[in-house]
Amino acid sequence: MSTENSNNSGASLAPEPAARRMPWLGLILGAGLVAALAGLVYMHNHIVNLRMETAALKQELASLRQTLSAADVNAVQAMSALRAELETIRKESESTSEEARRAARRHAEAVAARVSKTLAEQQAAEKQQIAQQIDEIKSRTEQATARLTDITSEVSGVKSEVANTRSEIDKTVAELRRVTGDLGVLSGLIATNSKELAALKQLGDRDYYEFSLARKSGPQKVGDVVIQLKKADMKNNRFTLEIVADDRRVEKKDRTVNEPVQFYVPSKARIPYELVVNEVKKDAVVGYLAAPKVKTAAQRL
Repeated sequence: MSTENSNNSGASLAPEPAARRMPWLGLILGAGLVAALAGLVYMHNHIVNLRMETAALKQELASLRQTLSAADVNAVQAMSALRAELETIRKESESTSEEARRAARRHAEAVAARVSKTLAEQQAAEKQQIAQQIDEIKSRTEQATARLTDITSEVSGVKSEVANTRSEIDKTVAELRRVTGDLGVLSGLIATNSKELAALKQLGDRDYYEFSLARKSGPQKVGDVVIQLKKADMKNNRFTLEIVADDRRVEKKDRTVNEPVQFYVPSKARIPYELVVNEVKKDAVVGYLAAPKVKTAAQRL
């Protein structure tokens, strides 16, 4: 039993075929193979795509190179055209500058010619104006000379007239007389008419005031005194006057023509005033008042 058991036990421990023991190994290998095939396909497709992309890139690069080459050609051509244009512009500029210089020179010459002409015309006009001014000055000088001659003649005539007048005055004054007045004082020169009175005024020894007094007119101021005609006797050439001076009233009664009527005005002068009537009319007299020129100190104050 033991041997049998032992045999049975040994028999049960004998190895089994591999296919039975690992049935899943084939599955794993199959799956790995499929995966490997799939990877190979993917890699193949990927390589094909890469080759296609590489070919496209090469074609694009060739196109770019062709474009770049064309661009280089165009750039070269453009640079050549630009250089040619610049050269043309330079030549035109040089030509234009030369033409501009010539034009500027011609313009300057024209301006200089115009300025020269203008200056010449201006100088001619100024010379003509100066000549006219000189002629005018000559004419005015001649007129002034003629006028001076006339004035000289006039002055000579006036001097002659003055000399004659002075001679007449001297002659008239020589004919005047001095008489004793009604106060017993020797009078100044007495004028009996307007001509002699004018001669006395020319001498200037006294201040002379002419008057014409009418009796009906009442008191009248003559010089610095007041005179009133009281009576006029035309038949006998006599008159009566009332004189007011320094608040004093003095009556000169029955005086005659050309008689110096004398009276004092102490506040005015130390020598007497003199009143002379040259004509007696009906109720009126005509004459003059001779007042001293030298006044008293009180009067000056």
